[in-house]
Amino acid sequence: ADGTIEYLGRNDQQVKIRGYRIELDEIQSQLIRHAEVKEAVLSVREEVAGEKRLVAYIVARDRQSVPSVEALRAHLKAVLPEFMVPSAFVMLERLPLTPNGKVDRKALPAPDVGAYATRQYEAPEGEVEEILAGIWQSLLQVERVGRQDNFFELGGHSLLIMQMMDRLHRVGLSAELRDVF
Repeated sequence: ADGTIEYLGRNDQQVKIRGYRIELDEIQSQLIRHAEVKEAVLSVREEVAGEKRLVAYIVARDRQSVPSVEALRAHLKAVLPEFMVPSAFVMLERLPLTPNGKVDRKALPAPDVGAYATRQYEAPEGEVEEILAGIWQSLLQVERVGRQDNFFELGGHSLLIMQMMDRLHRVGLSAELRDVF
């Protein structure tokens, strides 16, 4: 009556991460098209450093045929731009539901180290690789980084690259930006 308007937020699943507008339902529909995925839901998790990451929660069609993180990433990379591919994929037996039958997003677990795409672990070799692995662990909030791991698959992005470059510079090392990409 007094002309005051109260803004409650968006009424859809669109989010903005690192300057990109992302429709979570679009990613979810592509995940469900994967032959081994029964259900999927997307969430945005804010990490310790305030960075937002996309996390996919997956229920497999068959318990004997659970899709790998790498297979899901490859499936999405074939149909979506890189910025829409989640950083982590969490496998669940079933999605948590509220009493009225909707997905309980607050009950979705935080991703563990296995939820991120990794390659067969090979320990860093030499002082430079050990320093770089330590920087990645700190920036990406992961337990271990192997010499074959991919910065972006572990949740890295262009803003974190700038922080990585700064940390390298502090310890007397440098890298060309184009080489990182």
